[in-house]
Order: sequence, then structure tokens, then C-alpha cells
Amino acid sequence: MTTATKNIIHKLETLPKELVTEVEDCIDFLKAKYSKKQLPENTKVEEPRALYGAAKGLFIIPEDFNEPLDDFKEYS
Repeated sequence: MTTATKNIIHKLETLPKELVTEVEDCIDFLKAKYSKKQLPENTKVEEPRALYGAAKGLFIIPEDFNEPLDDFKEYS
């Protein structure tokens, strides 16, 4: 294990759980961004996994979401 890897692991261990999830997302993004086209041929890249339902409960759609907006009443 390289020194950089050890440093990253140490830093991850000190982060709150929510930030660890963000770091994981960043890693998945970088792996997807640089997969296959910019990495050496023998480098194995794990494809990011789909997180269906990961945003559940993070936002609420108001009851009147589909109601016409007052700003557009003159057009109806």
C-alpha cells in the first residue's frame, strides 16, 4: 500500500459518514471520467454502481406542484 493510499484512508476515517459518501461519489465520478480512454491498458477500472433511490427523502414535492403558476395566468 502506498503512502498516498495510507494518507487517504486515514483522512477518510476522520470524516463524518455523510462526507465519506461524497468522497465515494467523487471516486466513482473520476473512475467513470477516466475509464478506458485515458488510463493505461492494463489498469482495471471498476464501473460505478447505480444507486437507485439514493435521493429518497432528500426533497419533498409540494402538493400544488402541478398547479398553474400565477405568473402565467394572463396566457391561459
